[in-house]
Amino acid sequence: MDLKQLIQTSADQLEQAQLAYGQGTLTALDEATWLVLWQLKLPLDLDLTEDLKQLQLQVLALQPQLDVTNLALANIQACQALIAQRIQTRKPAAYLTQEAWLQGISFYVDERSIVPRSFIAELIADGAFDGWLSESSHAFLDLCTGNGSLAVLCAMAYPDIQVTAVDISKDALAVAQVNVEKHQLTDRIQLLEGDGLKNLTQKFDCIICNPPYVCEASMQKLPEEFLAEPSLALAGGSDGMDFIQAMFIDLPDRMNDRAILVLEIGNEREHFEAAFPRLEAVWLDTSAGEDQVLLLTKEALLKFKTLS
Repeated sequence: MDLKQLIQTSADQLEQAQLAYGQGTLTALDEATWLVLWQLKLPLDLDLTEDLKQLQLQVLALQPQLDVTNLALANIQACQALIAQRIQTRKPAAYLTQEAWLQGISFYVDERSIVPRSFIAELIADGAFDGWLSESSHAFLDLCTGNGSLAVLCAMAYPDIQVTAVDISKDALAVAQVNVEKHQLTDRIQLLEGDGLKNLTQKFDCIICNPPYVCEASMQKLPEEFLAEPSLALAGGSDGMDFIQAMFIDLPDRMNDRAILVLEIGNEREHFEAAFPRLEAVWLDTSAGEDQVLLLTKEALLKFKTLS
């Protein structure tokens, strides 16, 4: 069996098992490709469109002993075992590999934090909110940091900033510490345990937040893969707005003049607008549309507090 055949066979098995995706991949084929290449210690950006001869030339430079035109039985069995584990446990692939990718950057992850997949990551990479920042925007806050991936991406994108990354979960912060050290950013990212903005006294120029926002009805419909993640990082109450409601109380006091909040609310825009009908939000365009992430200025938040 060659590499392409193994990936396709694995994809067929995943498809038949009717698994859920959305935690790093969107299809059975993408998931099979990820798991097989990871197991064989091959890069995820390997060009699989090449014919087998050219593919083997790519692999020779990486693993001279690996023949992808006729895989050794041990390699096939190892990959099949990993695919079987994915099917039997329904755990996200990222938990099985202890690796997740955002914007081409590798992050450590395990069951102590949710699998990173925030659309804020692509906005950081695209400079989508740079127009609201200035040369004096140096203090960033990553609220509900999880495994620390957004804090790391911010530090990489903006070399002159300092990032405070906060999470209520000690377990998640332990995972974030691994990633901060992995990317050699301990001098620029400070990890703090905290419930939202409580106990924070510093003011910030940019706050990014991917909070628990899944409403109760949606939580009850989540597939097993998502239920494998810490519910603390997902469940946002009856309408998904519990954390956000509490955050907005103190938020303006934690913002410098001209500061912004970049907030992800996923598929809960209807609930967000129902909860905050007078709040002037700027909806940012992501690969999933213009209803996943919004931007709020300090001015808009102060105006909202006045009207409320």
